[in-house]
Amino acid sequence: MIGNESRGIGSRGSGRRILVVRPDRIGDVVLSTPLIRALRKSFPDAYIAALLRTATQEVLFNNPYLDEIVAYDPDGVHSGRSGFWKMVTTLHRSRFDTALLLLPNERIAWMLFLAGIPRRIGVGYKLYEMLTLMRTVSRRKYIPLRHEADYCLDLGRAIGARPDGLETEVFLTQEERDTAHRFLQALGVPFDTQKVGIHAGSGGSSPNWPPEEYAALAARLIGSDPGVSIVLTGPESERRFAAALESLPKERVFPAYVTPPQPIRRLAGIISHLDLFVSASTGPMHIAAGLGVPTVSLFCPLPPCSPILWGPQGSVNRIITPDPPHCLTAQSPVDPKQCRFEGIEVKRVASAVAELLESHA
Repeated sequence: MIGNESRGIGSRGSGRRILVVRPDRIGDVVLSTPLIRALRKSFPDAYIAALLRTATQEVLFNNPYLDEIVAYDPDGVHSGRSGFWKMVTTLHRSRFDTALLLLPNERIAWMLFLAGIPRRIGVGYKLYEMLTLMRTVSRRKYIPLRHEADYCLDLGRAIGARPDGLETEVFLTQEERDTAHRFLQALGVPFDTQKVGIHAGSGGSSPNWPPEEYAALAARLIGSDPGVSIVLTGPESERRFAAALESLPKERVFPAYVTPPQPIRRLAGIISHLDLFVSASTGPMHIAAGLGVPTVSLFCPLPPCSPILWGPQGSVNRIITPDPPHCLTAQSPVDPKQCRFEGIEVKRVASAVAELLESHA
């Protein structure tokens, strides 16, 4: 299901025509899946579509609650004035009666308005929302702080959807799982061991350990448990983040980087075969949670990066944060995303990994 193709599922389309708009990163798209599920269960006859960036649309491939994915390419075919009107035309032809804009985006707000979608709901109070007569849902300055998936569900609640939890979901085909299995076998990954995925990169989206700390974690895990193998995950572009790990024993550590086409689906297939996934707060962490793979995740406790707002939903997890006094010292970076988690020790993360592996052996 790619681009603007309809899946034509059953008798769907005889009721509402709802567009969920989430034009941002991988993890954000994963966190929209509880809303999409709630919409389908609340309005089983509705035609439900999602407008996503071309770079992230793979996240929702094979989602049984969706009828269509509308690909948005703001840097390509939808750039500039002509691209703007091309998307307006696409949306107008689709005859949506409701659009839920999960991320404040002025350009898309005007697209939805000019496409003639009568009911449009956004987030916050922006001037362009007033000008486009868009209804808004306030996050009330994030007090009290809730999860991003729950904030997304607020837009569904505004049209009468009934949520059934915050569990995220990523759906793979059996063929995708089998392809990933063969890929890991070709790398020599032993399937009679417990496979721990380590994702050292974060694309600059969150605070993170330096690669050397991940290498020390891998060394500690394989040194203390002969039944553990390490699988290094990420796109080929992030290989440099894990270079330090590639000096570890080749028979215990396996680089499993992915390349196009469909790198997100390939990565998800690999993650689906892991026993546990270690990373900072990243999109792949949310993919792992959406696949039901246990996670150990490094988080900043400060509100913009808090696990209360961005924690994994859908699997067993352990959250590791520095002690708040460490985060609030004068030496802490002004931008939390620049933090290198000096307050998180390798042995603490290794203990969390060992605990989860033992409980899910």
